[in-house]
Amino acid sequence: MDGTLVDSEKLWDVALYEAVSRLGGTLTETQRATLVGSNMDNTSRYLLEVAGREPEAAAIAEVGRWISGRTAELFTDELPWRPGARDALASVRDAGVRSALVTSTDRALTELALDTIGREFFELSVCGDEVSGHNKPHPRPYLRAAELLAVDPGRCVAVEDSPPGAASAEAAGCTVLVVPNDVEVEAGERRVFRTTLSGVGAETLAALLT
Repeated sequence: MDGTLVDSEKLWDVALYEAVSRLGGTLTETQRATLVGSNMDNTSRYLLEVAGREPEAAAIAEVGRWISGRTAELFTDELPWRPGARDALASVRDAGVRSALVTSTDRALTELALDTIGREFFELSVCGDEVSGHNKPHPRPYLRAAELLAVDPGRCVAVEDSPPGAASAEAAGCTVLVVPNDVEVEAGERRVFRTTLSGVGAETLAALLT
């Protein structure tokens, strides 16, 4: 979702830089780049370490709550689409292809984002706080989505923009269409790269499985 369908990573930037500042630390651009695609607990733990704080469970939870609240404020405005993303979703829906949204973002923030993206594009969604801690790059998020859709992961195409997301989908057995946004993603066995989703539709995705 973030960075793949909508250009919301820039909004996460605001929340993360403000969060580490509140903790008395500073976050470099290089450090920020390592958090693209990460889940909330790992992000909060990292920010505490950057600020020289002990990453205790209570502190991780508190930082996560603050980041979620700040990001929710930023998500109340309409989120900017990534190029071609909305047309790609519409093509998949119109072709009758089953689809799920698989994101590291927690459910509450995902619901806010879906106000912009549109729930009608997905049969279901799997969020970062719904996989028992097995977040991307663990394969569980994509395996869970495939289970709920009752489809073979090997017959699925995942669209991703980050290293953790691509690793998660690949480990689950999916073919991965990688459209990098803010960070580079390495080549992989089942990874196909494009610079944009413009021109991508259901037929494009189906061709990746042949």
